[in-house]
Amino acid sequence: MATLALAAVGAAVGGSLLPAGIGILGATITGATLGGQLGALAGSYVDNALFGASGQSRAVEGPRLTDLHVTGSTEGAPIPRLYGRARLGGQVIWATDFEEQVITSSKATGASKGGAAAGGGTRTTEYRYFANFAVALCEGPVARVGRVWADGREISLSRVTWRLHTGTNDQAVDSLIAAREGAGNAPAFRGVAYIVFERLALAEFGNRVPQLSFEVLRTTEADDHGISAVVMIPGSGEFVYATEPVQQTFAAGVATSENLHTLQGATDWNVAVDQLQSGLPRAQAVSLVVSWFGSDLRAGVCQLQPGVETRSKVTKSLTWSVAGRTRANAYLVSQRDGRAAYGGTPSDQTVMRSIQDLKSRGLAVTMTPFILMDVASGNALANPYGGSSQPTYPWRGRITCHPAAGQSGTVDKTAAAATQVAAFVGTATAAHFAVNDETITYSGPNEWSYRRMILHHACLAKAAGGVEAFQIGSEMRGLTCVRSGASSYPFVAALIALAAEVRQILGPATKILYSSDWSEYFGHQPGDGTGDVYFHLDPLWASPNIDCIGIDVYWPLSDWRDGRSHLDYQPGQTSIYDPAYLRSNVQGGEGFDWYYASSAHRNAQIRTPISDGAGKPWVYRYKDIKSWWQNAHYNRPGGVESPTATA
Repeated sequence: MATLALAAVGAAVGGSLLPAGIGILGATITGATLGGQLGALAGSYVDNALFGASGQSRAVEGPRLTDLHVTGSTEGAPIPRLYGRARLGGQVIWATDFEEQVITSSKATGASKGGAAAGGGTRTTEYRYFANFAVALCEGPVARVGRVWADGREISLSRVTWRLHTGTNDQAVDSLIAAREGAGNAPAFRGVAYIVFERLALAEFGNRVPQLSFEVLRTTEADDHGISAVVMIPGSGEFVYATEPVQQTFAAGVATSENLHTLQGATDWNVAVDQLQSGLPRAQAVSLVVSWFGSDLRAGVCQLQPGVETRSKVTKSLTWSVAGRTRANAYLVSQRDGRAAYGGTPSDQTVMRSIQDLKSRGLAVTMTPFILMDVASGNALANPYGGSSQPTYPWRGRITCHPAAGQSGTVDKTAAAATQVAAFVGTATAAHFAVNDETITYSGPNEWSYRRMILHHACLAKAAGGVEAFQIGSEMRGLTCVRSGASSYPFVAALIALAAEVRQILGPATKILYSSDWSEYFGHQPGDGTGDVYFHLDPLWASPNIDCIGIDVYWPLSDWRDGRSHLDYQPGQTSIYDPAYLRSNVQGGEGFDWYYASSAHRNAQIRTPISDGAGKPWVYRYKDIKSWWQNAHYNRPGGVESPTATA
């Protein structure tokens, strides 16, 4: 192309500038001819550079490094001492010469592609560089490294070969350092936490070692307080507990991750549990929360169902399914501000695999079925506690009979209360469920009841290989206090029967418990003027299928007010942040020494001492667990103590 173009230009220029005829070696050549030949010669050089001359080859070499540029390493730099979590830069303490990888490729010219004539081509050589180096972080030992930034941008550790040496006093030599330096010459850097990068590709960093910083966590005795068990939440989220990556797909080649939200090379679940074990090394047990959704505070009409966030989501490698429901026919969680008010129920297969993963890590598992109340704003549902509608997204502990105790026309202490409770509990039994590998089938009545929810989760635990403990409920105080007669508590009786069904599914090795609210564990004092005192949960605590008394504790530990005129401001207690002040209210203060008889009394700090008039004030002290445990319990119908203690 250039040959033809420049030949034409040369002929035109030669014809106008050179003489009409020039004698060369006895021949006469016109100016146009000479100009054309010179132009063609120049064009051929251009053609050869661009395309390669016919039968010739051309070599092109990319940029090549002559030196390795590494991040700074300062001799004599102090070694940081870390407490808790911090972002550190570190010092390079070891590095090899860069590794060079030569990549050659050839591209034939157009003439040779068709095979009609021997053609040339372009031979390209590229140089790729990799770095091996170690970065000292801080004094050891540390628990783990979290996120890593290169030149201020977080990088994915899943694409990098790296090893963390936590900085113990007996840590071994890194395998790469030993291989390069020789086993007898390689330092172990004992007492120093450091990270080794092996063959880190440098292309995306401009063929240099980037400026690195690290999120480092060091756990100390004061940090973990000997914590041995934790609760795993949120309990909602369709694939939040998935141990394998799950993607939501939109179209061919278009997808977004459901459970990969970090660049640490694993699912959110795996990252979280890894952090749990490194951050709380004494942790031995996990309570795994899994939520279904309640539809109403009225026990007689409330349904408990597994729910999804949207109908239209398409996912791989897992498809959502819970209790036989699929995305197409599952309960749809309500919307708030244009988004689902809750994450959906964790898919059954993810729950089973998360249990298996926890157990494989040596962690004991407590299965905790949970109720989230999905009562949206603007509802027109009758409120059992009075009012034109039910409160928005209320506490499950507010589920009760309708009208509730203390309300006009209440059904409390009547047979109607028992009927409403029975509708909530349902009639599903263990015999209605079958476990086959990771599949759970249900053949019972068409109901979305409390029994169906709890027994389904018991079967999930069984399908996963079993759990160490199982909760049959938590904080259902609005139901446990409902009476069908003067001293009959139908939901408590239902819990006792349900514990026996769970035992049938999970066997004798699993510990079964109910987690009561701190306001219900110790007894029921209705405050209706009768003087009744019933240890209403004692039949449950005494059940042979209940292995543990569970109490969810949210006690008030202060009554601090603004200024200095309030009752808690005393010499030696001048701050709400004083640990001694807070500690004194664990077995003292409100709920132990005194109580507020009304909201007006609370506002005015009018405190009434707790006394029963019979020398047993612990009966009314919800903070006095010790006395409640050590003493026999005597019900007081009408305020008169019964002669026989509870079981």
